[in-house]
Amino acid sequence: MTEAATTIQGAGWALASWEPLAARVLVQQVHDHQGNHGQGTIPLLAIDAWEHAYYLQYENRKADFFAAIWDVVNWDDVAMRLASARRSSN
Repeated sequence: MTEAATTIQGAGWALASWEPLAARVLVQQVHDHQGNHGQGTIPLLAIDAWEHAYYLQYENRKADFFAAIWDVVNWDDVAMRLASARRSSN
């Protein structure tokens, strides 16, 4: 996820999604204002990679922001989303 977020050119999000056919989590890049995550996937966690998300605190140190983001993720919520996605794909 960190690599996906830091390598986005321009604006977008890093996205972890459940892919029900393969029964696995995918990491994707979503660019600009598009909802172009993998067709049929269920979003679990999105990390904003747009400049407005990090610039006031991190300025141009984008990678530092993505390293720190893991400390504020609500992992219980992500786990509930994953469990729900798994149940709905059975």
